[in-house]
Amino acid sequence: MRCRSTLDTHVYAGWRRRFRLRSDFSMLAYKRRLPHLHPEGCYLFLTWRLWGSLPVRMQSPGDRTPGHSFAAIDRVADRLTSGPLWLQDHRIAAPVSHSISMGASERRFYDLCAWVVMPNHVHLLILPLVPVPSLMRWLKGSTARSANRILDRIGQRFWQDESFDHYLRGSHQLERTAAYIERNPLSAGLVRSAEQWPRSSAGWQAKLPAPHKAQKCRNSSRRFS
Repeated sequence: MRCRSTLDTHVYAGWRRRFRLRSDFSMLAYKRRLPHLHPEGCYLFLTWRLWGSLPVRMQSPGDRTPGHSFAAIDRVADRLTSGPLWLQDHRIAAPVSHSISMGASERRFYDLCAWVVMPNHVHLLILPLVPVPSLMRWLKGSTARSANRILDRIGQRFWQDESFDHYLRGSHQLERTAAYIERNPLSAGLVRSAEQWPRSSAGWQAKLPAPHKAQKCRNSSRRFS
């Protein structure tokens, strides 16, 4: 599978200067503690968590595949009742939700497909229009500063450094991943229907009028080849 490039060369060069990226930076891959592969023009499933939100024993994947490790950790995170749960506070979750929407509608960092803000983590399905490290730096950095001001914990870590990411290989994965994201509160036993969770694309679409439509990527195969 080869995904089409949606990023104009001159636009990318401008973003590289603005965010002070290295001249040899590649849109395709970067590596910290985890490998990150970001083929251009591909839809991307992203997850990031509050700092210290997982038990230490769950942070090592062992011999599991990355996908199996993610699923196991996500199930645990959904049911945690201890540790940081700052995102269940509306004062914190509302600005995070707004930033996710603004990243698509105003900043034009990505096309927004589906999203959910859970009590201790965030799921996001997007088509990136700028380098992924740049958009994540903005999204996590701006929301962390806002949250820490509200919580009176300036200068402390808010988000876990690493994010889980997975690019989608076909239109069937797009629909399945969007459904997984929007049904996450339902699977965690927090609501009786996905639309009842206010901090998600499903919940926002249930409002009249919807603050931001996040359906343009749904049921689309035009960006897959």
